[in-house]
Amino acid sequence: MSPSTKRQFWSALALGLAVAVHATPVLAQARLPGAVVDKLYLLTEEQISFLRTDEPLRVIPSREKLYQDIERRTPEQVAQYVSDMIDAVEAHAYRPGIDMASIPLNPEASRFNSFKVVQPEILKERLRDPGPVNVHRYINQWAGIPTFAGAPVAVTPEDLIAGNVEVAFAGIPQSMSSGSRDGRNAPNVLRGMHVTGNLDVYAMVDPGAVLNIVDYGDIAVDRMSLERGLDHVYDMVLEMANTGATPFLIGGDNSLMYPNVKAVQASDPDQGLTVIHLGANYNAEPTRAHTISDRDAVYRLVSEGVIAGSDLIQIGLRGAQATRESFVWLRDNDVRYHTMASVEVNGWSDVMETVLEEAADAGNPLYISLDVSVLDPVEMTAAGRAVPGGLTIREVTPLLRRLCAENAVAGVELMDFAPMLDLSYVSAMNANYMLNACLSGIAMRKVGITEENYLDPTVVDHGQN
Repeated sequence: MSPSTKRQFWSALALGLAVAVHATPVLAQARLPGAVVDKLYLLTEEQISFLRTDEPLRVIPSREKLYQDIERRTPEQVAQYVSDMIDAVEAHAYRPGIDMASIPLNPEASRFNSFKVVQPEILKERLRDPGPVNVHRYINQWAGIPTFAGAPVAVTPEDLIAGNVEVAFAGIPQSMSSGSRDGRNAPNVLRGMHVTGNLDVYAMVDPGAVLNIVDYGDIAVDRMSLERGLDHVYDMVLEMANTGATPFLIGGDNSLMYPNVKAVQASDPDQGLTVIHLGANYNAEPTRAHTISDRDAVYRLVSEGVIAGSDLIQIGLRGAQATRESFVWLRDNDVRYHTMASVEVNGWSDVMETVLEEAADAGNPLYISLDVSVLDPVEMTAAGRAVPGGLTIREVTPLLRRLCAENAVAGVELMDFAPMLDLSYVSAMNANYMLNACLSGIAMRKVGITEENYLDPTVVDHGQN
């Protein structure tokens, strides 16, 4: 075959005569450049078809890099290159009979469920009537037993009901799925920081004085299995929400968003739920080997129909995990997203007002999912998956205060705080400060402050003009 004939044959093939050979759906049929086609005459039709799909991009970072690699090789080297690439792509897939399809457990273990067995009342040293218990010795508690917001402790649903509890904090010490695995220590570190439950000077509302708040302790997880622990988390969060208390859930990593949202939605299945997700990472990656992780919790919630995509609003996205195809998926599922690129173009004030309008227009109670990575690492070094270029604490807290003051709130979570990265305690302080902004908004709504963007006039203007 002459070079001219070869070129005509392969050009025709590259323009569309090849057939796809892999079972994976083809997302795109690329037109191969002439300089690349010239190197392909030793390839089979099967190999040519492979190059025209998106499959090579599973092992090569970009189509441009793929073409560069082909152009600098001889036809013989290209044939080996493509063959090896196909082998590498196929090696990514599950191999029946070779790969482990599930993680084996030992059902004969006498302590199989030990991590989630609740202590029976009869084993407690002192029986008591239901209701929150104050564990503090002093009126002005600066030491002693740390609790979220310095609040009393409750350990049963009966305690929440008897105490007419409005907000119940619970820690979820899960670290199995995070960029920096120290989320399990976050609840106790945040308990020890006295920033939550304090007077909000902007609105002059003290959530600790207005709301009935308790610390509901930690929800147990299986530290060897993410999947086993999440079932128990779901049960416990549903138990909390069914009492009428608003869960404030302190993780732990972002895989917890899946059971948390699912449980809060299940507590009132006839009522819609709008999820406000603040974070650097979009967490909707569908291709992970594990069916639930911090990187795909959003995907599971939407694809399984736990919430509609139109009931999800994302703020602060900038992580490299999201590709152009990722944003197309969000668009196709009607998700409203507000990236840091949008902030750069439109300004934070406009983006914030848009978010508030979208939340109000939905007409549903809100679930605030607060990934600490929404903040810039300058103010949140302890994010499990930090990304530069985030929002500031001055930008985030007014939004949280307004969301919770101007809408009913069904639940709040704070996720992916990794204390081992917090060398200055600024991250812990800011994490609690964001939680306090949510508490303050709920307290404002309770006392009847319904004015949009309310700020106490005595703190806005000194009045000396």
